[in-house]
Amino acid sequence: MYFEKWRSYRHRFVPWVVFNLSKNEKTLRQVTDRTEDKVIPDEQVSQTLLRLFRALLRSRGGLLPGVHTNFLSRLPRHQDQIERDVLFQSLGFCVERRPSSLPFAGTGVFVTRGFVPEGATVAMYPGTVYQPYEPILLQSIRNPFVFRCIDGVLVDGNDKGISRMVFRSCSGRDRMGPYLTSDTSWLTDSPQNPLAVGQYVNNCSNERPANVCYQEYDVPDSFPIELRQYLPNVNYSPCTQRPLRCVVLVSLRDIRAGEELFSNYYTIVR
Repeated sequence: MYFEKWRSYRHRFVPWVVFNLSKNEKTLRQVTDRTEDKVIPDEQVSQTLLRLFRALLRSRGGLLPGVHTNFLSRLPRHQDQIERDVLFQSLGFCVERRPSSLPFAGTGVFVTRGFVPEGATVAMYPGTVYQPYEPILLQSIRNPFVFRCIDGVLVDGNDKGISRMVFRSCSGRDRMGPYLTSDTSWLTDSPQNPLAVGQYVNNCSNERPANVCYQEYDVPDSFPIELRQYLPNVNYSPCTQRPLRCVVLVSLRDIRAGEELFSNYYTIVR
């Protein structure tokens, strides 16, 4: 049983991935610094998120910003289908979690409807954001969902255990009056933001080349407060003096319905 879990776990376990990818440079994307991880401009990422988030807000029929997980849990069970329809109408495609086509890889992410053009923001990597100096040891134990950014910032995308509790606590802490500043629904089977499934995208291999890549994205101060409730990330510390870090996945080529998403890792070249 442990071996079966490891064969699934290893596809996202960073030390195993780095060791194995280092033997195959075709699965690595080399950059010289953080600014060069940009496949598309940050402004283009912002425009995509704003278009989707505004459509999601409208689809809720004028509910007050901040009416969130507790209320949404009482909505009809087809609500998640409504949100996927909104995604399709806004961006022209849908992505969903399904069993991976890779043997022993557990869950993967598939394009289930529509067409993803090259250079599109196709998913977001949710989770608690830790600065390089902040403690994450307990949360990282047997956790295959810790993503390391180029500058050492970590994003814990685990939706279970301690990680789940930490995210909920930090999200509640950062509420601004009636406004929520992050989305906790990605911790459930029906994320309110249908892009918030990026932690389940498996890594590429020789047989399954990458069709998406990670891109770091700092949320600008101008991002509307009423739309921040759809951001699936929150800072671990309330004293963080920098913009909220998000990680998005950007398509490297056109992707059609039925295809699974596979990502590559970048490596710093000095």
